[in-house]
Amino acid sequence: MMSLRNKTITTTVAEGAAYLARCLTADDIRAGKSALDATINGDMRTVCPLLAPGCAELIIADPPYNLTKSYDGTAFRRRGAAEYEEYTRAWLAAVAPLLSPRGSIYVCCDWQSSLVIGRVLEEMFTVRSRITWQREKGRGAKRNWKNGMEDIWFATRGEEYTFNLDAVRQRRRVVAPYRADGQPRDWVDSPRGAYRDTCPSNFWDDITVPFWSMPENTAHPTQKPEKLLAKLILASSDPGDTVLDPFLGSGTTSVTAKKLDRHYIGIELEPRYCIWAEQRLERAGADSRIQGYDGVFYARNF
Repeated sequence: MMSLRNKTITTTVAEGAAYLARCLTADDIRAGKSALDATINGDMRTVCPLLAPGCAELIIADPPYNLTKSYDGTAFRRRGAAEYEEYTRAWLAAVAPLLSPRGSIYVCCDWQSSLVIGRVLEEMFTVRSRITWQREKGRGAKRNWKNGMEDIWFATRGEEYTFNLDAVRQRRRVVAPYRADGQPRDWVDSPRGAYRDTCPSNFWDDITVPFWSMPENTAHPTQKPEKLLAKLILASSDPGDTVLDPFLGSGTTSVTAKKLDRHYIGIELEPRYCIWAEQRLERAGADSRIQGYDGVFYARNF
């Protein structure tokens, strides 16, 4: 059901049985069913070896951060640095064969797990950058600085890879527009004011969508905004490509891929989260809008 107070999808397994029935399982994949455009309910360590090598042009992973947290009753406990590194190495080894030769992988993390993620990624891929994005969630801490940032590591299989710069340029206001012979020099004059479409940096301060205002939000504890995923998908895949998420959660990667005319494969352990993903995918078929993106990524306070 939908909570009218905060727009949160909170459907239970009993309420969403019909949606769960749409999902595949590892046994379905073994039986020959296609994983394309499907939500797979299962452990990614079991499912990934069943998928075709090189099946994804883009992998976006949002694994459990090294924090003690409950995911609909399944607990992930904080581990020592060495143990979390081995956990990271194991799941990355499972997804690595699924990335196409020209493919890219993005891995989400907080500042603590970022120290491990970057190091392990370098063992299997060519690391290209570390994106830091500003988020609006949480009330802060009394004895520390509020953590308002998260990282996303960007890596590729090889030297040849997709990167669609024009699709992710950022529109910024031009404070002091310069003209040559009376014409705008490297900027555009518009009813909204002077602007320039600039190359995006690896610091994103334009994703600060308040969590409770997201029309697509769910009760998942670590859900990311669709706008964030849209940047990754538009930059590192083309229409018709396949985007794989081995920790699908409430479905944001699959939903955003669908809205942007990509295929998707989503793997999620928790049945309830699979239901939420299928509900959102159903809605995406009728409404392809992405909050904060209308074909252009605007700088903050544009």
